[in-house]
Amino acid sequence: MRTLVVSDLHLGSRLERDVLRRPEALAALLGALDGVDRLVLLGDVVEMLEGRPRVALELAGPVLRELGAAMGRGREIVVVPGNHDHALVRPWLRARIASRRPIGLAARVPARSGAALERLTGCLRPARVRVAYPGTWVARGVWATHGHYLDRHLYPEERRGAALLGVVPAGRATAEDYEAASGPSMAALQGLLAMTLPSVVGEPLDVVAGLTRRVAFAALPLATALPGAARLAPLSAGVMGFQFRRNGLPAMAEVAARLRPRARHVIFGHLHRGGPLAGDKPAEWGSGARHALHNSGSWVYEPLLLAGASPGHPYWPGGAVLVEDDAAPRFAGLLDGVDPRALR
Repeated sequence: MRTLVVSDLHLGSRLERDVLRRPEALAALLGALDGVDRLVLLGDVVEMLEGRPRVALELAGPVLRELGAAMGRGREIVVVPGNHDHALVRPWLRARIASRRPIGLAARVPARSGAALERLTGCLRPARVRVAYPGTWVARGVWATHGHYLDRHLYPEERRGAALLGVVPAGRATAEDYEAASGPSMAALQGLLAMTLPSVVGEPLDVVAGLTRRVAFAALPLATALPGAARLAPLSAGVMGFQFRRNGLPAMAEVAARLRPRARHVIFGHLHRGGPLAGDKPAEWGSGARHALHNSGSWVYEPLLLAGASPGHPYWPGGAVLVEDDAAPRFAGLLDGVDPRALR
């Protein structure tokens, strides 16, 4: 069984940084599906935190239909929602929590549990489509999750305890603990409230979150147009790389330690930094520890990180993790051979 894991497509992004809407990038991914038995879309498939989820789904449709057609009737696509498309599973989560049924680590979510989810899965047919949350088992000893639970561990415990609504209990934790505890991010708070409040109150919070994100992102095109943008990119990437190693990877390791999946390998996305890559320190990725971490990168071209960069950059779009039976997952840059000008 060969499984290809991709995450953070962010289809329908207002700034059009989602490269899969570009023909060259889509062709590269479709080509990589040759010989693959299963495709896992590991969260943030559609950009639903910019206040226009219906528009994003519409823009994502052509790409999703291409993926479904390429996989065909005999192969499987697994959808694992993340934080930017958390709205896909909110109706199911509400019902699950109301019935006091445990979420677990890889619960099967009915495609008809919500209108947006049904629309997305419909675009992926004729492939066999399955939805799982908060993660899915990819192979024996390999568990995959989007990784947004790590947000709850990015700040020191004492600071998180004073912030917003709560923290994940010490020691062993469950998916319910993570869903109920707000993290330091707006997305975490918005997701929590929209999940627990009635739909008429909760769903409009997507609009509020979208406005917040647009204010933050509005400066990006201006910044990249500045004469010094190319000089800023290495600095931005360096800072993000340092924070990824110092905070991001330890936070994901903490999630794995709390949830305790019976897995030697844990695949996640969320942070857009693929790996482990050549030159990375194996110990930082958990080599030799209970859970070895693997990040599937993203399919977003971010100029503030990549101006003047070339394929092989840690944040270069087109990341994927290939999983084959009885072999360790390995990272692949599927767009490394594509002309960078086609991705901008």
